[in-house]
Amino acid sequence: MPTSDVRTTPARFYVGYAGDERVGVGGLESDGTDGLLRSVVVEQSARGSGFGTALCDALERRARADGVETLYLLTTTATDFFANRGYAELERADAPAAIRETTQFDDLCSASATCMRKHLSDQC
Repeated sequence: MPTSDVRTTPARFYVGYAGDERVGVGGLESDGTDGLLRSVVVEQSARGSGFGTALCDALERRARADGVETLYLLTTTATDFFANRGYAELERADAPAAIRETTQFDDLCSASATCMRKHLSDQC
């Protein structure tokens, strides 16, 4: 999970807990109606228990509340997970300029990462 810019970007990060145990984290960075879902990760021992889904649900609700209409992300390991959540692959160059210019896109994630997007307005 790329973290070198955590304290220097406008992204907000959220931590998921099971009781007192931290089981996951995810971030949200927005620019108007476009948002970047970033660094969603669940502890290996907690995977398959619904924590990733719950964390993404919460991040998407927060994005909608903030006026975000479309979320973008980069992933190297979770393409199927996000596809099952309604994210579709797209060429990295097709993301909006403000998203492409984030540190996550421009510097932290490898060029081989899969770019995906989800139109939140399509969801209720």
